[in-house]
Amino acid sequence: METKWLEDFVSLAETRSFSRSAQLRHVTQPAFSRRIQSLEAWAGTDLVDRSSYPTRLTPAGETLYSQSLEVLQALQSTRAMLRGQTTADKDVIEFAVPHTLAFTFFPAWVSTLREKFGPIKSRLIALNVHDAVMRLVEGSCDLLIAYHHPSQPYQLDAERYEMVSLGEEVMAPYVKPGADGAPLFQLPGRSGQPLPYLGYAPGAYLGQMVELILKQSCTAIHFDRIYETDMAEGLKAMALEGHGVAFLPSSAVKKDLRARKLVSALAPDMKDLQITMEVRVYRERPSGKEVGKAGVHTNRSAAQSTKRNAQALWDYLLTQSIRSP
Repeated sequence: METKWLEDFVSLAETRSFSRSAQLRHVTQPAFSRRIQSLEAWAGTDLVDRSSYPTRLTPAGETLYSQSLEVLQALQSTRAMLRGQTTADKDVIEFAVPHTLAFTFFPAWVSTLREKFGPIKSRLIALNVHDAVMRLVEGSCDLLIAYHHPSQPYQLDAERYEMVSLGEEVMAPYVKPGADGAPLFQLPGRSGQPLPYLGYAPGAYLGQMVELILKQSCTAIHFDRIYETDMAEGLKAMALEGHGVAFLPSSAVKKDLRARKLVSALAPDMKDLQITMEVRVYRERPSGKEVGKAGVHTNRSAAQSTKRNAQALWDYLLTQSIRSP
């Protein structure tokens, strides 16, 4: 039995809605339903009365709900106690960051921070987008840095989380130049001669951005997908070797463009094959008591909720942001 099943169940007990709980837990509704079914298989009995609407718990479900609150609170308290014993972590700000931003945006951003804000101790946790968001939801990091685009918003409750805008990045196609400095491959390509395309693996956030770019393009693009990975740095490495066209965020190619190792793959009259994404930093709104990711009221550890360095950094970021709802 996994603790996330209990957290799912507590969320369902409090929202009385599979769809709403799936949204809050950042999973699809079918996946959420399977996890509730797995919990019922472990318990050996039905926990949810599926003959009623809105969702209602069975008597066994009501019993497990009250016990789950105690179990999850005990686990939260134990984790807080263990973290409180680690004095070396008190000054360290923990960042959950998707892989691409961890390699491209984060190092330069921290350098600027140290120049303007002052020295900071940081711990970077590089993950895929889903797991990075879950780190924040689970209270396992101080700050989440992630891309944002209106077409792919994160379902983070604005009453529980706040954000600061750190700037914008443009996603566009790039390619290695030839000996004459011209791109080896130039969009849009032709139906009989498609361009070699270096794409993101299915499910990658940046891949969804590329799909949106191509969908909105006024020009038919002819690609032959010859390689894929879920990391922008992997695509850039292949593009630098001349294997094809890759869509990359601006922070990933800044130095390579200056050195003329990469150039735009766009024809001069093509301006619509790029997209602007916002880079945001999120945190959980501070409070003495909070609702956990499953709706459980827990006391966050002092090391997590009252890190003075993290608060000072947040206050500084607020002064620098042009938009911080």
